[in-house]
Amino acid sequence: MNRFARMQVRERLAGMLAFFALFPGFFFYHTALGLGKIPAVLGGYFAPVSLLLLPMLFFIYASRVRHDQDYLGKSDIAFFLYLAYFALIVGVNAAAGANIVIVNNHVLGIIFILNVFLAFRLCDPGERRFRQMALGSLLLMSAIVFAYAVDGSFYLAPLGTARNPESLASYQGFSRSYLFTFAAVIAYTRSVPLRIVLYCMAAPTLFVNTARSEFAAMLFMIPIIELYHTRHKMLMTAIFIFLFLVIFSNLDQLLSMLPSNRVLELLDLSQSTSANKRHHLSEYALHSIAQFPIFGDYASYSPGLYSHNVLSAWVDTGIVGFVFVLGIVIVPAIPLFFKGYFARRCSSAFILAFSLCCITVLLLITSHYFTDMLIGATMAAYSSYRYGMTHAFNRPSDIGPSAPRHPDLRQAVPRPGAARI
Repeated sequence: MNRFARMQVRERLAGMLAFFALFPGFFFYHTALGLGKIPAVLGGYFAPVSLLLLPMLFFIYASRVRHDQDYLGKSDIAFFLYLAYFALIVGVNAAAGANIVIVNNHVLGIIFILNVFLAFRLCDPGERRFRQMALGSLLLMSAIVFAYAVDGSFYLAPLGTARNPESLASYQGFSRSYLFTFAAVIAYTRSVPLRIVLYCMAAPTLFVNTARSEFAAMLFMIPIIELYHTRHKMLMTAIFIFLFLVIFSNLDQLLSMLPSNRVLELLDLSQSTSANKRHHLSEYALHSIAQFPIFGDYASYSPGLYSHNVLSAWVDTGIVGFVFVLGIVIVPAIPLFFKGYFARRCSSAFILAFSLCCITVLLLITSHYFTDMLIGATMAAYSSYRYGMTHAFNRPSDIGPSAPRHPDLRQAVPRPGAARI
């Protein structure tokens, strides 16, 4: 095995380790914590594990860029420039005496986004071992959700078995781990029956997990993926419209069969206290933007009371940060759609990048804070796809010395029956 091949193996192992530690690992750690099997030895888990992984991931990524400058694409540079700009804003306001809790949250947010980017950039979700482990993790996570659900909702805190309940993750943390793992699995699942099985498993899992945003994002991925894979896009569109009409016309009967939980508030957000609170926070953000339209008003809210959409970027990082964060996720989606979505040859790397772009934009507009880790995953998936299209597929399998030349063609091609060495 040559040096470049060894480097690739090391990268994929590091990326796979980081992916499973950050997402399925988070889910299983908090399950064990919630069931009282372990104490909170790693606190809330994500921060200490991210800090442990970051030096290794950054070193391996930098080593790859040093040996292969094409690996550092324009999207990588745009992503790092955004993080640098964000870090500059945080540093300036921290020096000016901004709320230290919000500053710490933003510093951790930068680390989390960077870690997720590096994990997705280095791993290979199409590798057989990765796919097997991810599918197994997804099945186990669904089994845990169904096994420990109470009255149609999965949340371990009410069980009262956790030794350190203050460290136990919310439903959002569990759902985030599940959605990231699901996205990596479904994009590389070519079998239509298996994809249908995974949809039928993931939808009730996220429903019982009571995470409305992740549930909506998962449903949003289904038509994106299926329309991409089918050759008969108009027929598939008609099927989705027909299914929607059937569900809508029988909605009352379907709702009567479902357990009641907060996901059903998606059908009438006016009755949701959470949605109403988010609406007021968005209005407060718009008021802050109207007062400070250029530079924003960093940390002008109490910790936790931020706008749950991309307006939060304008408040904390100004109009430049707002345009920057939207740009790095929307700009890739445009060429992906027009140049790749209708291509004859399907690419799992493409649909992973495109579907992540779509759900990231959806969640940033509707419900997620601008430090959402999906941004890192989206940029990494897009960079990996572009690199694979322009460089990796044209790279010779062996970077070693070329084969020896023969002065006479007959020496290179032995006669039939000649002795073989």
